[in-house]
Amino acid sequence: MNIAVFVSGKGSNLQAVLSSAELRGLCRVSFVCSDKLDCPAFQIAKQYGIPFFSVSGKTKAGDEAEKHDILTFDELQEIFYSENIELIVLAGYLKLLPKEFVRKFHFKVINIHPALLPSFGGKGMYGMHVHEAVFKSSVKISGATVHFVNENYDEGLIIDQAAVSISDASSAEEIAKRVLKLEHTLLPSVIAKIAQKKIEIKNNRVYLT
Repeated sequence: MNIAVFVSGKGSNLQAVLSSAELRGLCRVSFVCSDKLDCPAFQIAKQYGIPFFSVSGKTKAGDEAEKHDILTFDELQEIFYSENIELIVLAGYLKLLPKEFVRKFHFKVINIHPALLPSFGGKGMYGMHVHEAVFKSSVKISGATVHFVNENYDEGLIIDQAAVSISDASSAEEIAKRVLKLEHTLLPSVIAKIAQKKIEIKNNRVYLT
């Protein structure tokens, strides 16, 4: 299965996918895309020889960012069609995808969110913002969620979740570390199930078979 991974930061979930023994022989990361011109995760793509693109932003005068293709979502869509991209994985991608792009890849776009949705999701809830909100709420359990992407932030059907106790956590940073470990296991696991066609959608619920 050919997949494309969208990132905005350092790309630890991208690295987890590329390093996963569970995914070996099941899928190939064909493209890495970002909303940034100089996304740190592009360095991972370079190490693995994976083509990478930016899909938003404009090069400023005097910008020394590494030169690479900057594409529109329409252009990206055509590339994905021609290269038979079967799954798009948002792995720390912070922007909302264009509605038409999401419609074109219905049930072929997944996202990993660093909390147990539907709690602590929505616009502005990403990265440390999530973990700070979780910490301040005094909940005793947090975790990670992988869900299908629809036209709104964090509202698509939930595919799978993993939870961890944070009852003794002393900071948002501590919660973030615990949740990130879950993300690095959960995301490859869900991708593997999709590649093996072990996912069924019925009555507005997602079942793992």
